[in-house]
Amino acid sequence: MRTETSYRHEIPGGAAWSSPVRAGRLVTFTAQGPDANLTTLLLGADRLDRLNVPDTLKAQMSARITAPMVLMSDRGLALASVTASSLDWHDALTGIGHEQHLTRFGPSSYGVDRNDWRRSARTGLVSELNKHGLGEADLHGPVNFFTKVGITEDAKCSFGFVTGHSGAGDSVTLRTEQDVLVVCAATQHPLNPGPYAPAAVLVEVSLAPPTELAGPDDPSVQFRPESARALEQTRKAFL
Repeated sequence: MRTETSYRHEIPGGAAWSSPVRAGRLVTFTAQGPDANLTTLLLGADRLDRLNVPDTLKAQMSARITAPMVLMSDRGLALASVTASSLDWHDALTGIGHEQHLTRFGPSSYGVDRNDWRRSARTGLVSELNKHGLGEADLHGPVNFFTKVGITEDAKCSFGFVTGHSGAGDSVTLRTEQDVLVVCAATQHPLNPGPYAPAAVLVEVSLAPPTELAGPDDPSVQFRPESARALEQTRKAFL
């Protein structure tokens, strides 16, 4: 059961978005086109805690993000839990796309292309971080929602983009376990071999019903002992 949406915003393909989100909210991202990619950072309200992808994956014995995993901070606290997902794989291994990843599409600038100019995830994320008094030093390992990568058959066993993994209407929902700053860029994944066509992503925020807050029977609590411990430590930290 979800309560009425209190905030809705569509991030255009190639653009970025950020907002503080209070604890106990459901943040749902919905792809508006095929092969969407939403590069996402999470920071705690104190701006010291931030998403720690290596610890999140290691503690929960995974190489991907999926429900009902907990997204953990540097201190092992829960920033958010993945409460629902239409996909069983969200990339947390390949990091942030840079400007050099766009060179194969040719030159682009705002002066020439206006709002259609091609921007990397890094450019969009830094721009959004600046709005909150932060900057490049606050970039960290992201989750690339809607994207799946796999091992290719080349001699180097390189990562390869899995085309067709996501489509319009695919969604993922996060439950914020503390006050967080969410920073996102709806930019094309750098390993996507197709033409430049980043999909838009819809963001919806609603209040999590009491029945969906982390209790002893919550799927994220039950997922692994490490997940339960992160949620319990967060509860104690914000009594």
